[in-house]
Amino acid sequence: MTGHSHHPPWTSFALLAGVVTVLGFNWPLLAIGLRELSPLWLSSLRLLGATAVIAVVAAATGNLRMPPREDRPVVLSVAFGRLIAVMVLVFIALRLVPPGRSSVLVWTSSLWTVPMAVTFLGERMTRQRWFGLSAGIVGIAVLVEPWGSAPDARTLTGYGLLLVAALAQAGTAVHVRGHRWASSPLELLPWQLIIATVPLTLATIAIEGLPRIRWTPALIAIVVYQGALATSFATWAQLTVLRRLPAVTTNLTLMMVPVIGLLSSALVVGEQLTFATGVATVLIGAGVLVGVGLNRPPPSPPQLR
Repeated sequence: MTGHSHHPPWTSFALLAGVVTVLGFNWPLLAIGLRELSPLWLSSLRLLGATAVIAVVAAATGNLRMPPREDRPVVLSVAFGRLIAVMVLVFIALRLVPPGRSSVLVWTSSLWTVPMAVTFLGERMTRQRWFGLSAGIVGIAVLVEPWGSAPDARTLTGYGLLLVAALAQAGTAVHVRGHRWASSPLELLPWQLIIATVPLTLATIAIEGLPRIRWTPALIAIVVYQGALATSFATWAQLTVLRRLPAVTTNLTLMMVPVIGLLSSALVVGEQLTFATGVATVLIGAGVLVGVGLNRPPPSPPQLR
């Protein structure tokens, strides 16, 4: 791609730092927003806001055009798999599990991408990848803290939903990696958002009816943050950075998202951080680093949590 030299390196690292900060601090904000909104309505409002922002930007830049037939499967995959399924599962789980721990479990999607890529893309399962996957699985076990009092059904349900979300996110990532793109990801993003927003909003209205929302300045700020920053800015910035910086640099830097998620959750919503939480985060991060990062994977699709 031409034009890389016109952007000084510090601008790319500044964008990447912005993404990590926005997505990391978003976890406690989601937990606060879910005190006033249902998971379905928070998901719908987030997608409605992001769709409005991205559609305006795409139209202004001339990128709002119908996706070609070759790219429609990946549009549907991202819309229903990564946006609707993952977002709703995570938001439901956030009513059951603290946000910091949730951010760590969702990040395991990078681990599950490895065996899926081996199965569906014919990639090789090396000893290094086995080690990374094993470290990540041990990290999940440590996060649950099975040596203490047994987690209640509510907590186990939350953990289960987060792992299903991570698997769905990994499956979409594998599809994106194996897809032969006719358009750029940025050209397809408006349609992915529109196709996700319309059925989810209609289904939310059918299931829950129109919401009675007690709009406060804090809730308005959280909803705006979801659409404008956590989705629109984070997606655009990641797409931009993935075209300027090596995939390894980007993916390893994004490993700071769950770390900031844990620390900001402790600061904002008072989540208790235990020694086991720290050990689990290190193990899962090491698993991603060894099993995924050092194998120089192709760029992953943007994280939207």
